[in-house]
Amino acid sequence: MLTNRSIATAREGVLASNKLIRNTYLLLSMTLLFSALTAGISVMMNLPPMGLLITLGGYFGLLFLTTKFSNSALGLLFVFALTGFMGLTLGPLINAYLGLPNGGQIVAMAMGGTAVIFLGLSAYAITTRKDFSFMGGFLMVGILVAFLAGLAAFFFSMPGLSLAVSAMFVLLMSGLILYQTSEIVNGGETNYILATITLFVSIYNLFTSLLQLLAAFSGEE
Repeated sequence: MLTNRSIATAREGVLASNKLIRNTYLLLSMTLLFSALTAGISVMMNLPPMGLLITLGGYFGLLFLTTKFSNSALGLLFVFALTGFMGLTLGPLINAYLGLPNGGQIVAMAMGGTAVIFLGLSAYAITTRKDFSFMGGFLMVGILVAFLAGLAAFFFSMPGLSLAVSAMFVLLMSGLILYQTSEIVNGGETNYILATITLFVSIYNLFTSLLQLLAAFSGEE
């Protein structure tokens, strides 16, 4: 039998979850807009690729700082620093695809596909409130394997492996969106900065992977 205390506790849990969802998606929207701005600047200035070492160093360095200060206001500064940096690195990639005969269509389809997948999976996880925490270990191992395979494809110039990695990332990032949204809804994640970063990285990787796959399927790569 439910007591007044248990009902109040459940109500507080729902209110906290709803507040976390609002804060996460508000911050996510702001970081996506900021990243789009920096990517647009990079495209207009036709900036060259930063190189693998600078890209990975900047990403993991800013990710470490964001995580370290995630419980303070300084964490917000590093969130925008990280997402803005990722936008800058995205600019040269978008320019490369826009240079293809039907590059504009490929970029638009990748953006649309990313939006549909993210919104669909997020809505499903929020409305059903299903627990996808069991996916955590699998996703961690899968992302590590895909990352290492991606490095191998880059250094050894293996386009077939690169496409396979992109397909893996589409599946893994879709799973990560379900997992992270489930953690937000069910109380597994209580920090909206960390939740935002996870969802942002999922969207970023989903978009870049779809770009490569769509270009390959259209015969442009």
